[in-house]
Amino acid sequence: MSRGTGSSSASFSPMWQPEPEWVALPGGSGTSTVGVWRTALGGRPVVVKRLGAPQPGDPGILSERAHVAYWRREADVLETGLVAATPGLRAAGASVEEDPDGVTIVRDWVEDAAASGLFLAVSIGRFAGAAIGHPTFLASDLMRDRLARVARKGGWTTLARTTVADVAEHLWTRREVMLMMLDGLPQVPQHGDPTALNLPGRDADEALAIDWGTLGWGPVGGDLGYLSLSSREDFEPLLDAYLLGLPAGLADRESVVLGARIVAVFTALSRAEWALNRVAAGEGALAAKYRHPAVAPHLRTLQRQFDHMEALLAL
Repeated sequence: MSRGTGSSSASFSPMWQPEPEWVALPGGSGTSTVGVWRTALGGRPVVVKRLGAPQPGDPGILSERAHVAYWRREADVLETGLVAATPGLRAAGASVEEDPDGVTIVRDWVEDAAASGLFLAVSIGRFAGAAIGHPTFLASDLMRDRLARVARKGGWTTLARTTVADVAEHLWTRREVMLMMLDGLPQVPQHGDPTALNLPGRDADEALAIDWGTLGWGPVGGDLGYLSLSSREDFEPLLDAYLLGLPAGLADRESVVLGARIVAVFTALSRAEWALNRVAAGEGALAAKYRHPAVAPHLRTLQRQFDHMEALLAL
């Protein structure tokens, strides 16, 4: 197979390029992701994902192996077979090829199984008991890294102009306290971005994940918090499903709730800040933009977190 893969006749110059017949797919917006394409290899449907190596002048965190932004984590995960047979979640079959400009991942196409949020919650609960060891390329502090990125942009400054300003300010000033609470919880394997889009497939009792770029160790319940933000189901049924999958003795219900609550609230606030900030500079009052199609979904998700916010304010 030639550099870049995708067809037996592919031929590339030293600078990597996709084949013209490949069909571009969504999901190419990551910091190091050049693009994602669907094609066929020997009649077998596959997806090609290209990761670009950091260049001079790029942020140093792209080369920090434990940082959430580490550029080639997904390739390392797949190349080592770390999640080829893990409980709850596992990877589809894939191959990895490296060249001076980056890494090309070719994985099996995964059909959308339309799995419910409850099935995914059970799956990530089971995955929390997986034996993945501690390779140096695993993300070690996802929530802290993500909030540090927000802090570099000034914090939740746009939310300060909304009706959640007081709550946002209180939680933002106490973010280090919340992060320390997460540090004190049992640390378990976590996917890091478990949405239905990233966990589309199903093979018997296992969910098939297609994006492992944020795999690492984190607080029990953390993945549940992320999943709850994009699931149709309410939090309580998702919690019960997660606990059903969680290995006995790993953590109690209270710890899971705390981990999920902090991750969900701080992630929802950060996403709402990001969405509002993108439209804030336009003409008109900020409140008039709450229904903007790029903003409204994030605000609806934030509204669903009000009970969790109230609970965190009491800590």
